[in-house]
Amino acid sequence: MTNSPASARRDLSDAPLLVAARGGTPAHVPVWFMRQAGRSLPEYRKVREGVPMLTACFDPELLAEITLQPVRRHGVDAAILFSDIVVPLYAAGTDIDIVAGTGPVVAHPVRSRADVAALPRLEPEQLKPVADGVRLLVEQLGRTPLIGFAGAPFTLASYLIEGGPSKDHARTKALMHGEPELWHELAGALAQTALTFLRVQLDAGVDAVQLFDSWAGALSAKDYREFVLPHSTTVLEGIASYGVPRIHFGVGTGELLADMRDAGADVVGVDWRVPLDEAVRRLTTSDRPAPVVQGNLDPALLTAPWPVIEAEVRRIVSEGRAAGGHIFNLGHGVLPETDPEVLTRIVELVHSL
Repeated sequence: MTNSPASARRDLSDAPLLVAARGGTPAHVPVWFMRQAGRSLPEYRKVREGVPMLTACFDPELLAEITLQPVRRHGVDAAILFSDIVVPLYAAGTDIDIVAGTGPVVAHPVRSRADVAALPRLEPEQLKPVADGVRLLVEQLGRTPLIGFAGAPFTLASYLIEGGPSKDHARTKALMHGEPELWHELAGALAQTALTFLRVQLDAGVDAVQLFDSWAGALSAKDYREFVLPHSTTVLEGIASYGVPRIHFGVGTGELLADMRDAGADVVGVDWRVPLDEAVRRLTTSDRPAPVVQGNLDPALLTAPWPVIEAEVRRIVSEGRAAGGHIFNLGHGVLPETDPEVLTRIVELVHSL
């Protein structure tokens, strides 16, 4: 790992997304959508037909094509690498699969010290197809930035401990509190996994990164600070030397926003539950200026009539002006039943504002 791959990265210093992420004044409010490359697009469904998710994530040409599809169709201000948060676990050799209609499922959940010790460690060369896909994208994206991403240690740990998606994360919380030393051992190992995954993407040329802590909203602020913040900080500070914007996002994390910023975020993602101007108020202190925020249209509203969507977009852009910078996005991922024409109209509207 070079840890300073300036030569691999394009000069996109005037790209609206990167300008906004650094607190500057972009030519227009930048917009991209979480899960913009996915089942809402007919072209995605066509190329993914008969191809398992994890197979697609390790096919450089296919992952590049899928990543490019929403850029071509919608004119968004960034591409986000087509991948999944469990890709580094799978690459390392963990027995995990993505089951349609369920999500990631772990064959042997991690519940003991022996299970933690047996977890395979990720090596950069195991991610060569991902790096090759990033390099293909850098060649083809022109002036559009590419966002890389990883799952945060808590969210990765929750999948491993629960064995799959969970509504209450009961086993995860029980291990956290019942065996805190074991928890920190597991979370520390997963922080290194996430860090390796991000460094491979950065060395291949991504222009920004997002750390997804999808399920951190299940925690109290006290638990987050004690059990999660140190490990997310390891990841975000571990890539600081690359000098790219670092976005940190979680669902239901309105009470954790300040702590998520403290982990090392340059941009704080906000879900739809908290208005952006209120998020800015929570994040601004006497010694910390107004933050850059990302968000936060409720993805469920994408199926509403256009006048409803337009009003919400205008409200969010207006509220975003309270921030040190604003990247328009959804409050979570695009739902599969979304009409892609609606996303294109939103991009046009945001750019016009």
